[in-house]
Amino acid sequence: MLIVSGIDLFYGAAQALRRVSLTAPRGEVTCILGRNGVGKTSLLRAIVGQHRIAAGSITWEGEEIGALPPWERARRGISSVPQGRDIFPLLTVQENLETGFAVLPRGKRHMPDEIFDLFPVLKQMLGRRGGDLSGGQQQQLAIARALVMRPRLLVLDEPTEGIQPSIIKDIARVITLLRDRGEMAILLVEQYFDFAKELAGSAVIMDRGEVVLSGPLLTLDEGDVRRRLTV
Repeated sequence: MLIVSGIDLFYGAAQALRRVSLTAPRGEVTCILGRNGVGKTSLLRAIVGQHRIAAGSITWEGEEIGALPPWERARRGISSVPQGRDIFPLLTVQENLETGFAVLPRGKRHMPDEIFDLFPVLKQMLGRRGGDLSGGQQQQLAIARALVMRPRLLVLDEPTEGIQPSIIKDIARVITLLRDRGEMAILLVEQYFDFAKELAGSAVIMDRGEVVLSGPLLTLDEGDVRRRLTV
């Protein structure tokens, strides 16, 4: 389980997170919801180690990891799919996938067969450059690259952003499959309530750097949640 307890995060003098807490258990999708600019991505950056927290703690599988660099967290099974995908446009699909080997011991540096079962389109494009793929295909590549690392915590930052509906359905299918295996915790940042409702067991709703609602998603007032997501 991931346990985030009362964390603060600053960018210079500006405070982006205030006493934020959440838990993300294995075998469940935990969704972070909120409008643009409320601190969702900052929270993910804190969890994966891309920005240092000023207070509070981050515990993964019983170990405090708040002071560890990103590569150490990745070695401990934390894998991230950032907003905007961040694939390498000049590398081929094959090479992009193989960058996921970096945190693995030599004996595990091979492509899991299931990658192409989950994303069959990628098998047909192994020799194509990442920058030549459509936005939806790049998103599938980014998720596949994260899965190559054999994560136990998968962090997804708005995977539906700018993606066509057919590929959104494919991504939802993959997340559902991974969730139902019960082998990993999945932390999902979203703006779209309907997508989150389909997948998540619990939710954290943020506003202005703080958690304003949290709990099992089905117990939260849907109207209240939707009001907090609209501009």
